[in-house]
Amino acid sequence: MIDGQPDDHSGMKRPFMLIVLTLLLISMRAEASDAILLTVFLRHDQSLNLAEINKLQEEQGFWKAFPPEGTTVVNWYVMMGIGQVVTLEVPASKLRDVNVALEKTAWKAFRTEFYPTYDLYPIIKDKLANPAKKSL
Repeated sequence: MIDGQPDDHSGMKRPFMLIVLTLLLISMRAEASDAILLTVFLRHDQSLNLAEINKLQEEQGFWKAFPPEGTTVVNWYVMMGIGQVVTLEVPASKLRDVNVALEKTAWKAFRTEFYPTYDLYPIIKDKLANPAKKSL
């Protein structure tokens, strides 16, 4: 605004910002499209107690290396009697990084297993609905 007169370009800013935001969201989605879910079993070595496992993780730099940069933890559970189960969202280009991080920092404390994973719940959630509940 100059001398109380509206700026001639003010009406152009909103559509431009919407276009930029839309392109940003599209590019973020495109980048994520090569991502997979990877479930990692960290099976406890049951000859070690928890303090020994934690010490090995610290000594080997587990918490500094895992999960590697560029990956996202989706969930991390303890499965009693088995160990820990971690699901990561991993861009395909980072799969090697996950493997190497675990090879270098987890192998004395855990045996590792890897499973490519996908979320079936959005596909079957309506099938799981109990018809009896709908009639109430």
